[in-house]
Amino acid sequence: MASAVRPLVTVQPLEGDMATDGSNSVPLPDVLKASIRPDVVRFVHDNLSKNRRQPYAVSKRAGHQTSAESWGTGRAVSRIPRVPGGGTHRAGQGAFGNMVRGGRMFAPTKIWRRWHRRVNVNQRRFAVVSALAASAVPSLVMARGHRIESVGELPLVISDSAEAVEKTSSAIKLLKQIGAYPDAEKAKDSHQIRSGKGKMRNRRYVSRKGPLVVYGTGGSKIVKAFRNIPGVDVANVERLNLLKLAPGGHLGRFIIWTKSAFEKLDSVFGTFEKPSEKKKGYVLPRSKMINADLSRIINSDEVQSVVRPINKEVKRRALKKNPLKNLNTLLKLNPYAKTARRMALLAEAQRVKAKKEKLDKKRTQLSKEEAAAIKAAGRMWYKTMISDSDYTEFENFSKWLGVTQ
Repeated sequence: MASAVRPLVTVQPLEGDMATDGSNSVPLPDVLKASIRPDVVRFVHDNLSKNRRQPYAVSKRAGHQTSAESWGTGRAVSRIPRVPGGGTHRAGQGAFGNMVRGGRMFAPTKIWRRWHRRVNVNQRRFAVVSALAASAVPSLVMARGHRIESVGELPLVISDSAEAVEKTSSAIKLLKQIGAYPDAEKAKDSHQIRSGKGKMRNRRYVSRKGPLVVYGTGGSKIVKAFRNIPGVDVANVERLNLLKLAPGGHLGRFIIWTKSAFEKLDSVFGTFEKPSEKKKGYVLPRSKMINADLSRIINSDEVQSVVRPINKEVKRRALKKNPLKNLNTLLKLNPYAKTARRMALLAEAQRVKAKKEKLDKKRTQLSKEEAAAIKAAGRMWYKTMISDSDYTEFENFSKWLGVTQ
């Protein structure tokens, strides 16, 4: 019942097909709706592609096939080992070092380098699922460079009669019928000599990739029919390889499915509800968000109708002030402080006034005669002090200084 709600994919009929079951559409497998992770695909592809490398190394004896020795110091030449003998240009030349002509290389390559890489099974499966999901997106397939303008629908599914094709001429005729031949022709026309030193290393020619044909019946003759077409690859649905699904680590390979292979995808990779039948315990990775456009979700009518309105009023905290220094803050805490401050100021003013009045009164009470008598008494006391002073100490001091009167 789960497949009934999924979108349907049309099965493209071929020439000479006879109506057998009457069904020309199949439900879209869940694996083609999985999340697309270019980072996982790139990482897995980079590591898996290293597993087909062959070890290489320079000879152990390279650069050391001479009995060179250093001349030591004192001869105005460097201390690099030098070829012995005479009579030739080689005699006296430097040897062994990585900086001299005919010497060994720096850090000579060894065959025990770590050539291969191991990748987690779940990561490999995730990468394959992402590559398959990207192959169902026309924009990604076209961005990769495939010519799919004349293809009727993606994913492209053809009837199982294609698995009975044996001849390459019949395979080319089939590609032309479904509109996939321009992509294969593009791969054929791109065959050219490689730039760089790879020409000397048994990889002289390069070409682009064409469509990938995926079949579902084991031992099918379709392999022999398509294997001689440049750029076209063939794979079994139960043995899909990431290196073919995403060549170069780039998503969006143009895939041509046979109907039997397309129907087997649910059993090979499972669905979002049930695990795979072929891969033990494997469940398709589910995205945390089906729709990644967060702003569209937030601004949708369904969300905005139930969210609380935003409180636009901004309440700012008042600055805390010291009531011992700020009078207004003090009055908020103690309203009586104003009255107490006023009473203290009035009391101080009254005290100053009373003191001034007391001094003025004391001055006015004395008569002129009393004031003159007090003044005369003071002068007399001063004169008595001067006349009655003892000058003996001053005289002794003068004698000590040698001053005589």
